[in-house]
Amino acid sequence: MTTAERTLDEAKLESFLGSFIGDFGGSISISLVYLGDRLGLYKAMAGAGPLTSSQLAEKTDTHERYIRDWLNNMAGGGYVEYDASAGTYELPPEQAFVFANSDSPVFMGDGALGFIPVIWAAEERMLDAFKTGAGIPWGEHDSRLFSATEQFFRPGYRANLTESWIPALDGVHEKLQNGARVADVGCGHGASAVVMAEAYPNSSFTGFDFHAESINTARERAARAGVSDRVSFEVAPASEFTGGPYDLICFFDCVHDMGDPVGAVANARKQIASDGTLMLVEPFAGDKPEDNHNPLGRLFYGASAFFCTANSLSQEVGAAIGAQAGEARLGEVCSDGGFTKFRRATETPFNLVLEARP
Repeated sequence: MTTAERTLDEAKLESFLGSFIGDFGGSISISLVYLGDRLGLYKAMAGAGPLTSSQLAEKTDTHERYIRDWLNNMAGGGYVEYDASAGTYELPPEQAFVFANSDSPVFMGDGALGFIPVIWAAEERMLDAFKTGAGIPWGEHDSRLFSATEQFFRPGYRANLTESWIPALDGVHEKLQNGARVADVGCGHGASAVVMAEAYPNSSFTGFDFHAESINTARERAARAGVSDRVSFEVAPASEFTGGPYDLICFFDCVHDMGDPVGAVANARKQIASDGTLMLVEPFAGDKPEDNHNPLGRLFYGASAFFCTANSLSQEVGAAIGAQAGEARLGEVCSDGGFTKFRRATETPFNLVLEARP
């Protein structure tokens, strides 16, 4: 029986329509979350107890009528709690941990949701890309993409990188404590390199990225953190960075974005010490599409279409393995790039941490 011949199931229709309305409302709510972060509304509500719309507007120097709609949208999504008897709104501590606590490993404030305006800014180019297969280079997106990427990934790096990811690698923690040479490839704004440099003062770190503006920002971040004496940054594509041999070469959430991931890993093989370690940190994914048909996979597939696949298709080779490549595919990339040993070192609900050796 073809789809056209199937009888319409009214209950399924109603269920799906309800689900879609939830998504539709959620997409608008995320835009309001972004505005709320930019306006400081969550930080103003965190720990403040119940507030009326007028009180929140006064605390944040905003207009009460807009704040009233914003609060009711947040209450409708369960982002804030509403007390009908008092007419007040409160940000629960769990939500504050996501939106107001910059030390939280799941912090989504300070521009982390800047992907939203970036997506709409690329609307016309994406329409053309879907029709023609053309790519969109990373550096040609709205500039908010670069800071949003930093803000989205940095809390996870701060919470996990030196506390659990590096210690899960065989012997690497001890090497870095004693003094090692590290390359951070595809470093972006340098968040990962700065975190490592703060934890391992005896080691030296070099970040590489093909995007010159991001390298300039990375240098500023290192100077602000006081680690410029042991961290440097250079403009170079992943397939051409030099300076080895390195004891540790890292790719943080970037191999899947590359046009030629095998070429990047092959270059890392040339630059790594004989007893060195390659660390790949990638979005968590199963090996089959159906393994990733869940809320997290949905998020990553969407980001992949707009940014990761689009960037890869703009480059030579255009492998476009995507943000849900999975461990098996990434293992093939490492094997094809010349590494002989490969394993999953550890994981989080959001990341796979993979280790490869020559």
